[in-house]
Amino acid sequence: MPEIRIAAVGDLMVKLHLISEARLPDGYSFDRLFSEVAPFLKRADLTIGNLETTFAGSDSGTHRKRKSAGPLFSCPDEFAHALKKAGFDVLTTANNHSLDTGVKGLVRTLDILDQNGLAHTGTFRSLKESRSYLIRDVQGIRVGILSYTKGTNRIPDPAGKPWMVNRIAPRRIVRDLQKLKAKTDLIVVCLHFGSEYFYHPTAGQKRLVSLLFRKGAHIILGSHPHVLQTSAVRGKRHLAIYSLGNFVSTRLKNNPHTQSGIILNVKVSKPRKGKVSIQSVSYVPTWVHRNRSVQPGQAQTQVIPNTSEQKELQLSSEEQQLMKQMLRRTAKLLGG
Repeated sequence: MPEIRIAAVGDLMVKLHLISEARLPDGYSFDRLFSEVAPFLKRADLTIGNLETTFAGSDSGTHRKRKSAGPLFSCPDEFAHALKKAGFDVLTTANNHSLDTGVKGLVRTLDILDQNGLAHTGTFRSLKESRSYLIRDVQGIRVGILSYTKGTNRIPDPAGKPWMVNRIAPRRIVRDLQKLKAKTDLIVVCLHFGSEYFYHPTAGQKRLVSLLFRKGAHIILGSHPHVLQTSAVRGKRHLAIYSLGNFVSTRLKNNPHTQSGIILNVKVSKPRKGKVSIQSVSYVPTWVHRNRSVQPGQAQTQVIPNTSEQKELQLSSEEQQLMKQMLRRTAKLLGG
């Protein structure tokens, strides 16, 4: 009986200070960012993350423009290499930053992901591509992955190209599920929804998740709030995490909850003549740590497992207390 482990993390956001830290004389390296958590990511048969930036080329950094309701993100191409090296297999690209660098940035982002061997879904370069589905054969279990966003920070769809970004529209998602059911054993739906810095899902989000469960989704992964939210488990067939929190970021709104996330691990099996079932659900709590002792006046950010004391990282007593506080909250939300 085939059994696989799927890992998933939340938002991968690269702000300007992370780019500055990664700068080298001849380029960039983000490898150290993931060095402490890469072993956990690589243990899975399929690892999924939400790419909340773009690869627009030379114009990397964080900017603001009037037409957007938030910052506009673009990141050096080396970040894609670091994600692949760390163990990521699939990146979802439908989120509120999909159109931050326009059509050219969206297209180039997907090109860079292709060049680094990273599968993707949620945004598309052509109408034909938008009509195809991401299906991965993982040790004999066919996994379909869908990605949708509630918005793009008030940036409208490119003229004549509404298919470039998957928007959350229940009828559309149900239609996609119906088409995927015949081609897959397991369907993962990634939803960029909810409200930033809210700690609980809304009634509308819960209704949408229930609808998608009824129509064929097995695992629903939420993102966008930048903080962890609760999960919903229904028997051996359905799992939803309303928000996986931040995986790569910085402290947002001076809120330490935005430094806390998880690596979700889901074991799934499928008998030869039967349907898939979820065998177990576990997680590795994570924390975004800024090491200010690397060089005077500099900091080096790392994602670290929030599972034990990290003496070699020289954590301050204040940070250790915050990590313990986040660990208790994670256990309260998700168990453990």
